[in-house]
Amino acid sequence: MLAIIKNKMSKIIIQGIKFDEKSSFQKGSRLAPPIIREALNCGSHNLFAENGISIENSMIEDKGDFDISKYFDIEEITRNHIDFNDKIFTLGGDHSITFPIIKAIHKEYSVLDILHIDAHADLYDKYEDDKYSHACPFARIMEHGLAARLVQVGIRTLNTYQEEQAKKYNVEIHQMKNLDLSKIPRFNNPLYISLDMDGFDPAFAPGVSHPEPGGLSSRQVIDIIQSIKTEVIGADITEYNPNRDFQKMTAFLAAKMMKEIIGKMMEK
Repeated sequence: MLAIIKNKMSKIIIQGIKFDEKSSFQKGSRLAPPIIREALNCGSHNLFAENGISIENSMIEDKGDFDISKYFDIEEITRNHIDFNDKIFTLGGDHSITFPIIKAIHKEYSVLDILHIDAHADLYDKYEDDKYSHACPFARIMEHGLAARLVQVGIRTLNTYQEEQAKKYNVEIHQMKNLDLSKIPRFNNPLYISLDMDGFDPAFAPGVSHPEPGGLSSRQVIDIIQSIKTEVIGADITEYNPNRDFQKMTAFLAAKMMKEIIGKMMEK
């Protein structure tokens, strides 16, 4: 566990959400949070992010992992974890968790932008007759007006329906087929980062339920994170499936991303 803060100053809250009931293909991401924690704290590396900030810091309060039986318990748990000006970092879990998390933090951050890194746009209105499927969270977020701007990076499965959904909700999509990182916009509002591990090429992250070749490298994602100039007020890492991993490659990558994102969240 990371250091626990004991005063009323603004904090970064870490929570693990062990939930994959909205997965459409292979379950297993509910197992991810403790395995990512183990990789982070195994002693093979230090806890400094590349921006020179250590995440072993009194700003951070680690609430541990939570077994979820009812989907919207995620919203309640998240709301109970944050006070005024707190930030939230979540280990998932399938990508359906992002919608209730954003709902919970919307009261503290009523205007925010989202950077979504993924192989999939997750903009279906309904998938397998479920409006809260892991294929739908960003449709729910946008239809509820919970984000002023949604920018998606790494997409390489865009079909006609989701392209229409993107136009409906004014989503800015940067597909892998013509990706130019210099064209990813600067954000003006507080930012939430949602990182699906299948946004990475399977060569870097084999431990996912929906591997999609032709994806992002670990360095590209780190460069995206480091290029952010606005305040990062929340983030999640989702869709790591330990059952499909190889020698914990994906766990160590998720731990690296956890360190880099929290390091960015700690910047003044």
